[in-house]
Amino acid sequence: MSTKQRKKIKQAPPKKKKQTLGESLATLRRVLRYLRRYWIHFIFSLLFAAAVVGLTLYIPIILGDAIDLIVEGNVNFTGMIPLLLRAAVCAILIGVLQWLLNTINNKITYDVIRDVRSEAFHHIQKLPLSYLDRSPIGDTVSRVIADVDQFADGLLLGFSQLFTGVLTILGTLIFMLTIDVSITAVVVVLTPLSLLVARYIATHTYQMFQDQSKLRGEQTSLIEEMIGNQKVVKAFSHEDEALKQFDDINTRLSKTALRATFYSSLVNPSTRFINSTVYAGVALTGALSAMGLGLVGSAMTVGKLTVFLNYANQYTKPFNEISGVVTELQNALACAARIFALIEQPVQSSDLDATVLQNVDGQVKASQVSFAYTPERPLIRDFSLSVRPGQRVAIVGPTGCGKTTVINLLMRFYDTDSGCISVDGYDIKTVTRNSLRASYGMVLQETWLKSGTVRENIIMGKPDATDDEVEAAARAAHAHHFIKRLPQGYDTVLGEDGGSLSQGQKQLLCVTRIMLSLPPMLILDEATSSIDTRTELKIRDAFAKMMQGRTSFIVAHRLSTIRDADMILVMKDGNVIEQGDHDSLLAQGGFYSTLYHSQFDSASD
Repeated sequence: MSTKQRKKIKQAPPKKKKQTLGESLATLRRVLRYLRRYWIHFIFSLLFAAAVVGLTLYIPIILGDAIDLIVEGNVNFTGMIPLLLRAAVCAILIGVLQWLLNTINNKITYDVIRDVRSEAFHHIQKLPLSYLDRSPIGDTVSRVIADVDQFADGLLLGFSQLFTGVLTILGTLIFMLTIDVSITAVVVVLTPLSLLVARYIATHTYQMFQDQSKLRGEQTSLIEEMIGNQKVVKAFSHEDEALKQFDDINTRLSKTALRATFYSSLVNPSTRFINSTVYAGVALTGALSAMGLGLVGSAMTVGKLTVFLNYANQYTKPFNEISGVVTELQNALACAARIFALIEQPVQSSDLDATVLQNVDGQVKASQVSFAYTPERPLIRDFSLSVRPGQRVAIVGPTGCGKTTVINLLMRFYDTDSGCISVDGYDIKTVTRNSLRASYGMVLQETWLKSGTVRENIIMGKPDATDDEVEAAARAAHAHHFIKRLPQGYDTVLGEDGGSLSQGQKQLLCVTRIMLSLPPMLILDEATSSIDTRTELKIRDAFAKMMQGRTSFIVAHRLSTIRDADMILVMKDGNVIEQGDHDSLLAQGGFYSTLYHSQFDSASD
């Protein structure tokens, strides 16, 4: 079963699970662990926030004192001018400190985002192929890109408004208590209503934001799939079906996003109504106190009433901002939960203490190997094989019989469920994956080239190769001629997956890559399937020279290409049903003989 075939196996859709408060707190604790790395910046952020809040709260006191210098139309300019200058200095300091605060908060936020993305990408490199095969690529990309961006927006908003808001609430509360306890009690009693409203709405919108993130990942996956396979879509006139799929997802995403935004937007007007009620209550009780009708204490001056009204407004304003931040944080935490779910996926087993393969001779043995991609669908059963160094082993059989799966097991892309595969007497589970894979040169039917120059693609297996070595490998693979016709030759920059190169040209570059590194063992999985017949004959000659003295595994559908193999494994339904060289298998008159003659009979017809 090929990788593409495995990706087509539909997984049962997971049941939606509502995020609990405990899970939200667990996500938040995970975020705080990233913030610990920047505790010095965090301390400076708190100090600057405290300074901004302190100066902001000090200005109303200055202005209140200035107002009290205006008595019955007479203005005490001698006392007022120093107060106004002091207020101006405070305003300038607030501007400078606010700039420094925003700079530090930006640095903390985007450094954390860099760390999260870096950890996620590094983690993906360690994930077993089984996870990547069953997970839509677009959803994984969406987690690393879109979800992290949403997380960044929420985190930055939290730094910008949450800390200063909390400090403002505490500061204004202290100042108001020093002015009038009774009026402060009115503010304290009424204001928490806005938090209760915000909390109620936030808990009900979290799941909506989480659904929105999932649908965004589903949409990204579909877009990537359709754009990457646009030729197939057009060839089979699948445009209308693709549009229907996209419109369905897009409509569901639009409805979910609108619903989440609508309910979250209720926070602002609700809290503003409560804050306005608080302000009206303070104005009424403060005016009564200024008129000498206060319930407790002496009459309040007009200047002090101005200060108190200013504080009441500043006290309630952060509740409104914090409620908006809480809503945005719900979206951020929903996105963070998705990226952390990726990071927490179990990685493949560590091989730090494993043996490093060196000077490999190429002796490969498989003993009673069994394997299944999914437990309910066993594929390889009791597979055994013994290959001497330098032997050429061909693997043939109908589609889906397990040929590529055997290659996956040899390369340890997947671990066997039972049984043992060894190289030079070492169980491959006891050796490092890097040293095992470096011992194989692999050319697949599905080519892959990275964005970069032709030279960078060729030297992937041997980064220190000289220009002469690169050119010699290209000549041996019969790729030099078309490379020289490219605009900048070996320095031509290729786009994603080879850009405008033909499939055959891309496959020749992959062959060149192996010709350059010349590992002790080779795996050729339909390595010449996209190359014209004339070039294929030349490549086969080059392969024949390269395979001399090297253990080689050749997966082939065209049986004429493996006549000279030392051993042919005939597979069917995950089992080796026949084994031998070409002549002996033909003489048996079994399954191989039937396959071989059917190909040639079809060709002659």
